Amino acid sequence: MKQVDVYDPASCCTTGVCGPGVDESLAQFASLLESLRQHGVAVSRYNLSQQPGAFAQNDAIRAALERHGVACLPLVLVDGRVVSQGRYPSYAELDTQLKAVAAPVKTSACCTPAAGAKSCCG
Repeated sequence: MKQVDVYDPASCCTTGVCGPGVDESLAQFASLLESLRQHGVAVSRYNLSQQPGAFAQNDAIRAALERHGVACLPLVLVDGRVVSQGRYPSYAELDTQLKAVAAPVKTSACCTPAAGAKSCCG
């Protein structure tokens, strides 16, 4: 199963609908994450003010915070690899990263030296 981990900056909520106004980017990203969950992607989300231990326990997150401070948040990981920092990725960006992580390397028999091909079936 693919895994997306989101490390949010300190805030009162991750939905974008708290406080005096709606934060559209947070609301859209929360919707995107829910869509990923419905399609079988495991999603974990951590808020710096509510779960600081999660930030300290992850080497990549801790290193980014030491190097760049909280300006690197939000940080988004796909299967443990940082794919976005300092902003929320779009659906297309996250979809591309999920496919890249999940895609097996494809080979074709005609492209192997044993098949005697000088070019890939071209």
